[in-house]
Amino acid sequence: MANIIVENETKQYIVVRLGDEQYGIDIRYIDNIVRMQKITGIPKIQPYFKGIINLRGEIVPVMSICTKMGLSEDELTNDSRIIILKIEEQGLIGIIVDEVKEVVTLSVDEIDKVAHDVKDEKANFINGVGKHDGELISLFDLNSVVSEKEVV
Repeated sequence: MANIIVENETKQYIVVRLGDEQYGIDIRYIDNIVRMQKITGIPKIQPYFKGIINLRGEIVPVMSICTKMGLSEDELTNDSRIIILKIEEQGLIGIIVDEVKEVVTLSVDEIDKVAHDVKDEKANFINGVGKHDGELISLFDLNSVVSEKEVV
């Protein structure tokens, strides 16, 4: 009798640091990772939008996840990066992260789903927690992160 090996479904995530926490971004949504650059401010936009950058001739809005999630202000360092995401409904959007750490591959059994409290908007940014090398990585629900809804 032949052994049938069932391949666990896996996903790759880029692990980034925001403050002291690690977050995972599904690699399928990542278009590019660029060094911090001058962000041109735009008046009268949501406070978490920092402005726009010119990326190879294309104007890309840049937002601060830290500000949107109510975390500490961005502390820009040499490790800070802008991750360019390609989201179907929104096109390209940049998010500021403190550091890009590594790419990890997580299988379905290494990811725990997070129960959502409908009233807790901030919890809706995370759709699971990955376990990798004894560390926990909160996995972003990117559609919630980049949605235009204001978090109160």
